[in-house]
Amino acid sequence: MTTRPNIASKADDPWSRMWCDTTPRHLAGPGDPRHVTQALRAAGWKNFGDPDFPHVVLASPDHQHTLVLEPTPETYSSWWRISSTPWGGWHASFGGNTPTEIIAGFTDAILHPPPESESAIWPALQAAGWTYERDQRGNEHARHPDGITTMERSATATGDHFAWTAEVALSNGLGGHHRLWHASFNDRTPGHLLAGFAAALTDPAPVSRGRYDVPHARLVTQVERGAQGDQLAAAHDARLKAIRTAARKARRTSAPTTRPASASGAEATAPAARSR
Repeated sequence: MTTRPNIASKADDPWSRMWCDTTPRHLAGPGDPRHVTQALRAAGWKNFGDPDFPHVVLASPDHQHTLVLEPTPETYSSWWRISSTPWGGWHASFGGNTPTEIIAGFTDAILHPPPESESAIWPALQAAGWTYERDQRGNEHARHPDGITTMERSATATGDHFAWTAEVALSNGLGGHHRLWHASFNDRTPGHLLAGFAAALTDPAPVSRGRYDVPHARLVTQVERGAQGDQLAAAHDARLKAIRTAARKARRTSAPTTRPASASGAEATAPAARSR
């Protein structure tokens, strides 16, 4: 049997470092991508990626949704791309520094049926202290109290439809800005997915990050009394177990409960024949 050599890797988390409760979560950096990818696989998504290429390519069991995670060197590129199929459906993308816990608010919502009532997005942001504005053209804009985090729905350059964006943009001290992370969604994106993203974005709960394993240490507070390796692993396992259970329940619910009767009616009379 081939044994794995001792090679240091972030894939060894959560046991390879000391962890801190880190707030606010939207400035905490990317975190562990398995918080998203393993959750989708627990729900039955399959990995179609090339093991010799640095990416993850997942598709839902019905092939109606896909996720591609491909790290790229460009600052403003989208590492995460999530979409519905066929072409012409909705799509979303996230930059590399987007916290995975916030992306999971979006992807977890894919695993659940949409609610009967319309999902509230702006009220959730306002309840968290964000300011909200709407102009005469219908563009909507919300800003976090920190002044650097925004979410908006605005008309595209052609003006024929709207697009959603969210970002953290830091001042570069020269009158410009540098994006820490960004997310974008087309206007076909279901409201309950956007609501899941907004809820995760405004969640005040801390996230776990290694000491100084954040893009900008001055923007966050890190407390070392947070959960450590065994606790984090147990919480992740419990998350995956809950998703597997929900997925099995959903499959049972959607499975047909009756078999079609045969044309001859022989199937209906078979039990009586066996009873004699």
